[in-house]
Amino acid sequence: MRRKLELLNRLEAVAVSLQRSRNALALIGLGSVGADLERLDDYSDLDFFVIIRPGSKPDYLNRLDWLDAACPVVYAFRNTADGYKALYQDGIFAEFAVFEPGELAQAAFAAGRVIWKTDDFDASLAFSPQSSHPPEEHTLEWLLGEALTNLYIGLCRFHRGEKLSAMRFVQVYAVDRLVELASRLEVESPAIKDPFSGERRFEQRFPNLAAELPDFLQGYDGTPRSAHRILEFLDENFEVNPAIKDAILKLL
Repeated sequence: MRRKLELLNRLEAVAVSLQRSRNALALIGLGSVGADLERLDDYSDLDFFVIIRPGSKPDYLNRLDWLDAACPVVYAFRNTADGYKALYQDGIFAEFAVFEPGELAQAAFAAGRVIWKTDDFDASLAFSPQSSHPPEEHTLEWLLGEALTNLYIGLCRFHRGEKLSAMRFVQVYAVDRLVELASRLEVESPAIKDPFSGERRFEQRFPNLAAELPDFLQGYDGTPRSAHRILEFLDENFEVNPAIKDAILKLL
């Protein structure tokens, strides 16, 4: 509970700092410090957008004194053209971006929460047009095809000695497709779904399938065992083409 209060208080301190600056228009909290406050816990970080007046963006990106005023920043690096990841002295981690109002229409983000704004800032801009668009829906045929061919390619690379690439094809790319297939196999448990990242809160949303993950993810040297279990799982739950199944089994 204490850490949660520290996170919210830090966001308020950033808001005060921005309010004192000349060209800030708003501070928008995102994620667990935004519209999803019920998810806030001791392991959350600060995700936010700073909205500034047109023409002043370089001032807020090239100098982080407004961020440092809330608490000393001990590490920061610019991870995008618009923002940073930063670590405060007390361990609070922040990810943020700086936008002019007109740029928000091109920024994809889930609905935010206005922490502070000037009187002339349009609060409706805290809701991204993209946030209401459903993610791309892949067909069952596509998901199965991708998962199975990823297993095949991964095993070929494993036998070639490309173990790192093999691990990614089997234990990342193929498993990503299983994540997308989850809703076709299990009724989703009530949990807040991340519109941009299907693996977020997967264990809470799909506990039965999540229990299978250790068998799907057996590590650098465990790619063949992972592939074998993924193939078994797909064969148990879907109609797997016998030709690609046989090709994968031969590699196993």
